[in-house]
Amino acid sequence: MNGADTAFVLISAALVMLMTPGLAFFYGGMVRVKSALNMLMMSFVSLGIVTVLWVLFGYSLAFGDDAGAGLLGDLGHIGFKGIGPETLTGGKEGIPVFAFALFQLMFAVITPALMSGALADRVKFSAWALFITLWVSVVYFPVAHWVWQADGWLFKLKVIDFAGGTAVHINAGIGALAAVLVVGKRIGFKKDPMRPHSLPLVVLGTGLLWFGWFGFNAGSALAANGTAANMAMNTQVATGAAMLGWLAYERIRHGAFTTLGAASGAVAGLVAITPSGAAVNAFGALLIGVVAGAVCSWAVSLKFRFGFDDSLDVVGVHLVGGVIGTLLVGLLATDGVGGATQLGRQAAGAFSVMAYSFTVSWLLAKLVDKTIGFRATEDDEVGGIDQAFHAETAYDLTGVGAVARSAAPAPQRPAGTPEQAGPDQAGTPQNKKVDV
Repeated sequence: MNGADTAFVLISAALVMLMTPGLAFFYGGMVRVKSALNMLMMSFVSLGIVTVLWVLFGYSLAFGDDAGAGLLGDLGHIGFKGIGPETLTGGKEGIPVFAFALFQLMFAVITPALMSGALADRVKFSAWALFITLWVSVVYFPVAHWVWQADGWLFKLKVIDFAGGTAVHINAGIGALAAVLVVGKRIGFKKDPMRPHSLPLVVLGTGLLWFGWFGFNAGSALAANGTAANMAMNTQVATGAAMLGWLAYERIRHGAFTTLGAASGAVAGLVAITPSGAAVNAFGALLIGVVAGAVCSWAVSLKFRFGFDDSLDVVGVHLVGGVIGTLLVGLLATDGVGGATQLGRQAAGAFSVMAYSFTVSWLLAKLVDKTIGFRATEDDEVGGIDQAFHAETAYDLTGVGAVARSAAPAPQRPAGTPEQAGPDQAGTPQNKKVDV
């Protein structure tokens, strides 16, 4: 066993695990107060559901011996059958299979969580839990086998996807679009303001994602080596460039540099460099980042043009960013790899995953909708799905005004002095509602 590589992969797995709570904060700050907890839970619950499925059959379907045609692994490792603490990957010097399985588990956890942002504010929590159970089983596990297992058909086609541009981001982005088309628009879409309730939470989530993404990308080398170092450097370069690309576009288009734009641009860069970072140099990473930032900033507006309610821009950032990174590696890959042939391979990988994931995701969303119902009731959606599904609220705002008033001493007036005009007489409404 190579101890240094094993330690590196275990640390990388922990970093990728942190990305899911980071994503929860990123998405949670972007929604309104009444659904903040639900948004956190839609990401967080994936840590439980997918972990159990991974042990039962997920690892075997994704990384078991090929069951035929490079489409799916067999069931030879159900419950990690045949794998022990000393079972190693590679040749004489490898890492424990459990270290690799743990690292890949965290990829499987965050992929369906990415989809949750597209459905914010309007789906039943139980329906979401059922949907991601079905989705990772029928969509994610097979696609991971295609892309990363040596017998997978996209692997054999020599499609470059170092850390998940197709299996994670394109897969989640197009799957989210399919689910959105089944579930429908939020009440008040394009009419009511639906601004983020906490941009500080969004920035916190972005920071955790950025931090964890070094494990996501560099850890995919599965060794503490030069490839990991190159991938880590390119991750930073592309992310910074994408942030600037997004900000430049929105300054030209909308006249402002927004905090939400900076956070979204950073995530777009992280997405785009994921498949390509190990195959390009630093200048290639700069170009990928700038293009991803600007194009994704433009792409998020498409939901208003085409009328699909992708609540938190999963399609515009993850699908579009994943496609950009996957295709550009065909043009920018170094060491003689890039060119028309590689671009064709990359396109085949991207669009085959899109076709499969969209079709199956739409069917699964329809199945959930027709059986237990995917959409929350109108009353629950308007009143707030935090209270409806979790019996909690993100912030306890009750009594805040009363506490402040009771802390101040009551004014004393001389005996016989008439009372001053109160708020009603002064024309200020006593029961004015405040939208929080």
